[in-house]
Formats: sequence, structure tokens, C-alpha cells
Amino acid sequence: MIRLEDINKNFNEKSVLKGISAEFLPGVINLIIGASGGGKSVLVKSMVGLEVPDSGKVFFNDLDFHNLDYSKKQSLRKEIGMLFQGTALFDSLTVEENVEFPLLMFSNYTKEERLDKVNSCLAKVNLVNVNKKFHSEISGGMKKRVGIARAIVMDINYLFCDEPNSGLDPLTARIIDELLKEITQESHITTIINSHDMKTVKDIGEHIFFMYQGQKWWEGSRENLPMGQESNPELNAFVKASF
Repeated sequence: MIRLEDINKNFNEKSVLKGISAEFLPGVINLIIGASGGGKSVLVKSMVGLEVPDSGKVFFNDLDFHNLDYSKKQSLRKEIGMLFQGTALFDSLTVEENVEFPLLMFSNYTKEERLDKVNSCLAKVNLVNVNKKFHSEISGGMKKRVGIARAIVMDINYLFCDEPNSGLDPLTARIIDELLKEITQESHITTIINSHDMKTVKDIGEHIFFMYQGQKWWEGSRENLPMGQESNPELNAFVKASF
């Protein structure tokens, strides 16, 4: 579980995150939704250490992430996987080498053990016989799946995904959604997806966190999204416009 307590972040005196408190649960798909520019990406970066909040706390279970010493923070980071919007694969490396990269950096596995882990993760994302292909030789959907394989190769407990369906056709986007849901449930990890794709919310979203202008405006289950309720007009308008 990840818990946020009163997270605030400013850039050049502009308030980007305003008193964000929330809980993100293990074993379910946690979605952060909202219009572009609402603070979603900054919130995720603040959780994984790419940004440091001006105030507030980020807890991974009971560990106060930003107040850990260097060695404990590095240890926790080994439990965190990231799927970037543009996949961030290395052009000069093969699929196999891209997935292997975190193991080379953060593990003491032998070459044989690393290859076993790589093949296991590629099998989980339904990629076979592509180990020696390069970035330029595979499709956009395959690149996303390679990115997922690399993100989970360290036996993670936390998975962060930034717009995983960006640039994909609807069918491929649904395949990626179902794959992320399957991995989350099988490994009982805490998965947080930053998205403005309401089809993802409808299909796999379980715990929904809606942001508007740097603030939390609503949090709850997909079934309780306030469609038609005037008590939260911003979320209602976003949902109506997105479906």
C-alpha cells in the first residue's frame, strides 16, 4: 500500500499539488485521472522520488520514503517498477538486453539466472521469439509490453504506469489494460496508472483518484463514480466528455 499525507509541491511559486492525501491499494488497479495539466504526473513523480514534495509525506507501507537514508531508499527503489509513456527503451539494445538492464544494475544474478528471469517476464507479456530484435523492429504495442517486462523483472511490489495506452490503437490499448490487470492481481502488487483514458477506467479501474487543478476532488470505486451528480461538477463533466 502507498499512503500520501498532505502533499504540496510548487514550481516557481505556482502551486501544482495542493494538500494531496490518498491511499493506493495492493492487488487492484489504482487510477489517477484528470485533465492534462492537473498535476497527475507531478504527483506520480513525487511518489517515486523524481520530484521531492515541498511538504507532506509518502509512505510505502510504513516507510516514509523521502526521509529514508540513501541505502534504505535505494533498497526500496528496487521494489518499484516504472512504465514510461514513451517506454524509454534503449534503441541500441535488443529486447532481451532492455529487459535485462535492471538486473545488471541492481542484482547479483548470473548470466543464466538473468536470462531465465528475462524469458519468464517476456512470457508473462506474451512475447516470444523477439529477444534479439531491436527497438526499431517491433510495433508500438510490443514496445509497451517490453516496457512492462522490464518494469516487473525485479520482482517488484509497486508498479507505476504513465499513460500506458498513449499512441496505441483501441484494440492494443485494451490488451495492455488487461495485461496490467492480470499482472497486478497475480502478483498482488500496488499498481498506479496515470491516465485520462476513461475506457481504461470503465474496463479495469478499481480504485479511482480524480485530480483537478492540483487538488483531490474525488476518490472511490469505479462503481461509485458520480455520474450525473451535481455535487462534483468537474468530475462529472470530465467523465461525460471522456465516454
